[in-house]
Amino acid sequence: MISFELGVEDLAHTRFAVSPLGETVLSLRVLRDPGLSALHLPWRRSVLSRLGDLDTGLLMSLVADRLTLPDFLTPRPAGFEPAFEEELAVVRRTPPGLVRRDLLAAHAPDPLPAPLHVATAAEDAPVTALRDTICALLHRYWELAVQPVWPQIRLVAEADMTYRARQLARGGARLLFADMHPQLSWEDDGTRGVLRIDRTILGYHTKASGRGLLLVPSVFAHKPAPPVGPEEPPSLLYPSRAVATLWAPVPAQDPSGAAGGPAALGALLGAPRARLLGLLAEPLATIELARRLRVTPSAVSQHLRVLYAAGLVTRARHGRQVLYRRSPLGDQLTAGRPQGPPGSPPSR
Repeated sequence: MISFELGVEDLAHTRFAVSPLGETVLSLRVLRDPGLSALHLPWRRSVLSRLGDLDTGLLMSLVADRLTLPDFLTPRPAGFEPAFEEELAVVRRTPPGLVRRDLLAAHAPDPLPAPLHVATAAEDAPVTALRDTICALLHRYWELAVQPVWPQIRLVAEADMTYRARQLARGGARLLFADMHPQLSWEDDGTRGVLRIDRTILGYHTKASGRGLLLVPSVFAHKPAPPVGPEEPPSLLYPSRAVATLWAPVPAQDPSGAAGGPAALGALLGAPRARLLGLLAEPLATIELARRLRVTPSAVSQHLRVLYAAGLVTRARHGRQVLYRRSPLGDQLTAGRPQGPPGSPPSR
C-alpha cells in the first residue's frame, strides 16, 4: 500500500494536469495486451494498420510481461498541459544510470528482452544511445498513434477535471476520491487526511508537507499510478471518466425523431436539441459535442444558445473552454437520465 498524508494547505494546492507523453507511453499497454481494455480496441485496430516500418519490437519491449513501464518515460507534468516535445526533452536528459535502473526494475524479476539488452552494459555510451533511440521512436509513435486523436483525449480528460473539481467543491476530499477508483480510499480528522492506494507492488508513506497533490486523469490508465518512490512530490495518475465516449460511433437516430428518448421530447425541442440535451449529463465543450454528433461546432453553438436561453443547460468557463451541462430543469425534462442515441454509452 502507498499512502499520502495531506494537510489543509496541500488540499488547497491540489491541481490537475494532462500529459501527452504519459498517454502515449501508457497506450503501449493496450497495443501489447488487447484484453486490457476492450474500450480501446477500435483505436488499437486503427493504429496497428498505420505503424508501417516502425520498430515495434523495441516499442513493445518497453512494456514488461506484468505490464509495468520504465518510470523515466513518464516524467511529472511541469504544467497544466505541457507539449509532447517538452516532456520528451525531459526524458532525453535522463542520466544513463537512471535509464538502466528503470529498465531493469520494470522487467524484474525477468531479464531484459533482446531489444533492451544493451542497457545492461557497464559503459554509459550504449545506454545513452538506447535512450535517444527510444525517444525518437516514441516521437514517431506519438505522431502516428496518439497525436491525431489528442484533441478528443484532452477533452475527455478536461471534462473529468471539471467533474472532480465540482466534487471537491461539494464535498471536500472525501467526495473527490469517492468514485475515482476502488483502490483509492480517503480518511481525515479535520486537520489532515491520508489518501491510500491499495494493491500496489511498492509500499511507502509520505507527507506532502506543503507540496500539494497533482492529479493526472488518463484515458489509457487502468488503475491508479502514484510515484515509484516517497522522495517525489505526491501525484496520482488515474483512469479518467467517460472513456467509452472516445471511440464509440454515433448510431443512427431514433425513427421517432427523438434521440433515444420519448418521441415527445423530440417533438418539443426538435431532434438536434433533444440529442444535445441527452449528451449533457456531464460537462462538455462545444467541440466535443460536435465530434460526438458529427456536425460542425457552429451548428452545435446555435442549438446550445437556444437551450441556454430556455434554462435547460448551464455553462461555465473552464480554462480556455466553455463547458455546458444540463440544468436541473433539463434533468427533469429527460427524467434525470441521459437520452442519447440508442446504443450510446451511458454517462458515469
